Amino acid sequence: MVAEGELLWEPTPSVVANAKITRYLASVGRADYQDAWQWSVEDPAAFWTSVWDYFGVVGERGDGPVMTGTMPGVEWFTGSSLNYAENALRRADGPAVIFHSEEGPRRVITMRELRAEVARVRTGLVKLGVRRGDRVAGYLPNIPEALIAFLATASLGAIWSAGSPDFGVPSIVDRFTQIEPKVLIAVDGYRYGGKSFDRSEAVRDIAAALPSLRATVWIPYLVAAEEGLPPQQAEPASTHAAALPHGEVIGWEGLRAEEGPLEFERVPFGHPLWILYSSGTTGLPKPIVHGHGGVVLEHLKSLSFHQDLGEGDVFFWYTTTGWMMWNYLVGGLLVGSTVVLYDGAPADLWSIAADEGVTYFGTGAPYIVSCMKAGARPTGLSSLKGVGSTGSPLPPEGFAWLAEALPGVPVGSFSGGTDVCTGFVGATPLHPIRAGVIPCRSLGARVEAFDPSGKPVIGEVGELVLTRPMPSMPVMFWNDPSGDRYRDSYFDVYQGVWRHGDWIKISEDGSCVIYGRSDSTLNRGGVRMGTSEFYRVVERFPEIADSLVIDTGQLGQEGRLLLYVTLVDGEVTPELEGRLKAALREELSPRHVPNEIIAVPGIPRTLSGKKLEVPVRKILLGTPVEQAANRDAMANPEVLDHFRP
Repeated sequence: MVAEGELLWEPTPSVVANAKITRYLASVGRADYQDAWQWSVEDPAAFWTSVWDYFGVVGERGDGPVMTGTMPGVEWFTGSSLNYAENALRRADGPAVIFHSEEGPRRVITMRELRAEVARVRTGLVKLGVRRGDRVAGYLPNIPEALIAFLATASLGAIWSAGSPDFGVPSIVDRFTQIEPKVLIAVDGYRYGGKSFDRSEAVRDIAAALPSLRATVWIPYLVAAEEGLPPQQAEPASTHAAALPHGEVIGWEGLRAEEGPLEFERVPFGHPLWILYSSGTTGLPKPIVHGHGGVVLEHLKSLSFHQDLGEGDVFFWYTTTGWMMWNYLVGGLLVGSTVVLYDGAPADLWSIAADEGVTYFGTGAPYIVSCMKAGARPTGLSSLKGVGSTGSPLPPEGFAWLAEALPGVPVGSFSGGTDVCTGFVGATPLHPIRAGVIPCRSLGARVEAFDPSGKPVIGEVGELVLTRPMPSMPVMFWNDPSGDRYRDSYFDVYQGVWRHGDWIKISEDGSCVIYGRSDSTLNRGGVRMGTSEFYRVVERFPEIADSLVIDTGQLGQEGRLLLYVTLVDGEVTPELEGRLKAALREELSPRHVPNEIIAVPGIPRTLSGKKLEVPVRKILLGTPVEQAANRDAMANPEVLDHFRP
């Protein structure tokens, strides 16, 4: 065990002096980070104006008020106009994108080449009838064509939405039927873990469910990989040209066939940029709409001040297009960084980072824990200046392993969500790194912990809330004209206060710890505990690959505490069960010793890797499996039946 709060890294005077946030603090006359944070949440209009000015956002700021209204109806920068793609593509030249896949050739795309490709695809979209406000949907892996199509869509003031091809057809249909796209851009298949997955039939099924389509664009990605070619040089299989029920069918080469001008439709600050989705594991996915202005300002701030990224940096985050971290990754273009895209299984991400001289490497907490358990020893990472972790709480042992494996490299655990496409809490180069602790609340994010009576508390676990607005909060949910669905999602508990659904403890110095989802709390004998504390103990055992803990208690009635484990090998022996229970008794409390420990072949997770605690609890309390969870929104739906009562 590693003590929570153990000091692992401190910034040197050189790190502090060269940090991008240090120059910003000087420009706005702030003494230190805490002073800047306080100002940013007490006077958000002045703070976000300073971000616009500091980065020289391309666009017209207008003379309207910076902020009007109250949550959830805040409007930002009234009278302004800008375009995300114009800001992302403003660098003259230099490497913009580096692409790796499991078996295809490495590709480097310069900014000049990227601009030219975006112009071509933009021209193709216009020929297909795409205009401002139309939706373009991508069924695409993390490949350059996805980025190019997104930027071309954004340049027109049209609205982008994407799903990864490892999503099942019903899951994609649940998403895209809500937004009625005019164009669908899709791959013929992909490779993962050394295997090919043909998605041609899936694309036809998806297109058939979308009568709004004017065209379907095929990217022969699987064929190209087999032939060792980039997609624009490969011909789609003849079967792909078969007529679909709705609209015409063209290839990627046909979409980009004509040269055209690279122009940008400047739109109001809150004009929709993209539509992201909630996991959809327990109902229809929520179509979350973010605006051009909010994303530009938030990602400029977060990537520069918190990840310390800028020109000359190489930014890599392991993600798919179906996770908000893809949108965050491509935001690296806004600050002038080169972004690394990777499509494939996470076999050895550290090698890619070493080969490309990555300066900031990001991944999900489970990958770091798996590397720790496997005894991995990353090498060749002399350019690395930071590691990011998100998706779920990183245990103190994960922090400590990174500190040992990558001496002198700080780990920036941060937490936020698809809802805002960023982190509420995170790190900066100015803060020391302590095991299991997130160093600070992000600039512009008034994060507080509320007790059961709705009062802010320090040093105690409470509900994570935001009591001031951020510009990257959703501008709306699609097809929610009354705003009821949006309000019910975040503002149903505290009037005018965003309730995020996580447990958080905030210390006097502003650092914090996330303890997991507040709707999957363990409440034993009146003692509440986040599930992350439980997993930290259980998953330290080398015999255990993954785990899930469920408290079946209900209001006024204590239930059973069930621990499900996936073993590396073998079975749950009496000896292992005894050691597990002893550790939980000693490190948590006697109340948190499970009534039963059950071996299962896998722990159910969403497509973005989150454990399905709430749906499993519903199943155990009697909800039919098909009502409790949407299998098509899961990474491993086959394991769900092992949790029937």
